[in-house]
Amino acid sequence: MTPRPIIIDCDPGHDDALALLLALGSPAELEVLAITTVAGNAPLTLTEKNARKVLALAGRPDVPVHAGCARPLVRAPVIANYGGTTGLDGHELPEPTVPLAEGHAVDAIIELLRARPAGTITLCPLGPLTNVAIAMVKAPEIVPRIREIVLMGGAIGLGNATPAAEFNIFVDPHAADVVFRAGVPIVMCGLDLTRQALVTPTRLAAIRALGTPVAAAVAGLLEFYNLDGQTERERAGAPLHDPCVIAYLLRPELFRGRDCHVAVEIQGDLTLGRTVVDWQGRGHVDRGAEPANAKVLSELDADGFFTLLTERLAHLPL
Repeated sequence: MTPRPIIIDCDPGHDDALALLLALGSPAELEVLAITTVAGNAPLTLTEKNARKVLALAGRPDVPVHAGCARPLVRAPVIANYGGTTGLDGHELPEPTVPLAEGHAVDAIIELLRARPAGTITLCPLGPLTNVAIAMVKAPEIVPRIREIVLMGGAIGLGNATPAAEFNIFVDPHAADVVFRAGVPIVMCGLDLTRQALVTPTRLAAIRALGTPVAAAVAGLLEFYNLDGQTERERAGAPLHDPCVIAYLLRPELFRGRDCHVAVEIQGDLTLGRTVVDWQGRGHVDRGAEPANAKVLSELDADGFFTLLTERLAHLPL
């Protein structure tokens, strides 16, 4: 089987780091062409460094990391700051072994899509969609060359940045609007799905029991990341949002969803960044339903997801 070529656009971030490790631990299925970074979970200066730290941990200095946009298209910057002072607190990761790759993330996305055969590259955005949207606007000829966009973002129901909006879409709703209107096949891993991927004590213990340096690092990161989920929100553990994107590419049978029309609210005060998912195909009373533009995932086999994640972490470093 020829590995599927992907570009991971991210803002590491604990769950981004796990998504990167899952992809890097699956070389038979996924060819990571590049990692592009954006501000979101942390400022850009930290997200690009954190991506390179994860590559050092995984023993993959061959994958280029391109720094991208430090702020959204229109609105003021929003930084989560959930990850501690480094954006990846919880374990001291190795320092990067390679410098940033030359060239802006937007240009790297454009150049890779131009260089590879049309319809082969999948984009995997795990953070705000600024880099992807600017690439589409700057070089519209790349849009039909994209095989698929599998993204973490949005929600059918409740948000996490506001009552209405999920964080990644809230940070740059105008970029998300560009992407969802582009006509590219989209798979949306929103909060309704990702909140099912909880890092319970049993699942964390299984990762720690691998006994490898990567497993020890992941366990430390997840202990820090999980603290907020367990103590402040009365959940069994914190949700691993971003790895759902990579797990879907590897094991789509673990997921269920349906094709829907998704619109992004870019004007509302209370609802800015809301993904309006027409789950029932209802549309507007005055103009009917609009065509589906995304496959919205809603159900996850969480045990199967964590079995896959643990298995692939055991392969690292390669």
